[in-house]
Amino acid sequence: MGLGVSLLLIAVGAILVWGLQSDVAGIDEDAIGVILMIIGAAGMLLSMLFWSSWGGPGYFGGRRRSTYVEDGPPPPP
Repeated sequence: MGLGVSLLLIAVGAILVWGLQSDVAGIDEDAIGVILMIIGAAGMLLSMLFWSSWGGPGYFGGRRRSTYVEDGPPPPP
């Protein structure tokens, strides 16, 4: 789950908690909204924690350090 999906889940959850004024029999919109916001926040936290392992801000157009070791010529026989 990326940052975009996490933000979407948080937004939908907030709409369910604070934006809806409807009564659906057998469904608690507030509880569903809070659950979606918690899942979105957890997904956002995990995305930020693992950001550097799959690229991160320096991945596109950034510099990556590479080390090349060149061996000298083989020893004479």
